[in-house]
Amino acid sequence: MKYFLLTSIFVSVLMCSVAQNSFVDYQKSFGKVSDVFKRKEDTLKKQFAAKNLEWPAKNVYIRSFKYDSELEVWVKSKITDEFQLFKTYKICALAGTLGPKRIEGDYQVPEGFYYINEFKPNSTYHLSLGLNYPNAADKILADSLAPGGDIYIHGSCVTQGCIPITNPQIEELYILTTLAKNNGQDFIPVHIFPVRFNNPKSLAYLERLMRDDAELRDFEKTMKQAFDYFDVTRQLPVVSVNTKGEYVLY
Repeated sequence: MKYFLLTSIFVSVLMCSVAQNSFVDYQKSFGKVSDVFKRKEDTLKKQFAAKNLEWPAKNVYIRSFKYDSELEVWVKSKITDEFQLFKTYKICALAGTLGPKRIEGDYQVPEGFYYINEFKPNSTYHLSLGLNYPNAADKILADSLAPGGDIYIHGSCVTQGCIPITNPQIEELYILTTLAKNNGQDFIPVHIFPVRFNNPKSLAYLERLMRDDAELRDFEKTMKQAFDYFDVTRQLPVVSVNTKGEYVLY
């Protein structure tokens, strides 16, 4: 009985250890990802240390600005902590215009509130992180038969409606998000904004675009509310979707 009890405890501990490391181990089973971890992980640790950030980040938040061609990576350790900016990457290719995506083949980058739902180590575009487009709002407002899909943050600096960054940058982001998921962050948020709402030049461009488009103006008003909330609190707003497909912030 004593032997059985000790064996059960050992098996339980072993299973917990395997479960804790399983996602990183699975990703490292791909040669490309294993190589990226070997080349980049130590450098990322040092970059975190230089900014007094705890390694690895247990919570990652990504926000992207279409017109400004920038992608920010924010991190924190505890849910109650404020997010801190780790790095800003340049988005290196553009497609479409400002406003949400509504139909397949429009080359439009979505706007709204998404999360990473796929890690693609064997991507044609080096490495890719998939987004859950169409989300609940898109399923109501986008074309019902062909809303489009396969939206990624990826490398290779080419796009037909995704968010491309350079290969060295996607390698860093892939490591950070893999470790965050491994530490229990199942839903890594990605918020895609039309512009930096605190950049006067970018905001003026958006306002010209919205001048005769009331629907777009209402949509971007909500996006600005989310942007402003985060900039003040360094926390994410709670976002839901009403029966009209509109985002509602709390």
